[in-house]
Amino acid sequence: MDTNIITFLACICFIFIFGRIFIVPFKKILKLIINSVLGGLTIYIINLIGAGFGFHIGLNIFTSILVGLLGLPGAVCLIIVKLLIG
Repeated sequence: MDTNIITFLACICFIFIFGRIFIVPFKKILKLIINSVLGGLTIYIINLIGAGFGFHIGLNIFTSILVGLLGLPGAVCLIIVKLLIG
């Protein structure tokens, strides 16, 4: 009877450990996806505002992830690079 309880508790511990191992990367991937979508939205808004000035930043997966990872400094970096390159 005691071994059944110990086995049950060990299984519960393993479930929590494996759940923790797999949940943490999933949360990071989900955060990266959400930030990338928000980065794409930021680039889209920059393009809407810049349309009157003839300014346009390409909206692709690279620029979206860059702004998603770096936030506002990433958007400023893209604007500066676009102004320098032309």
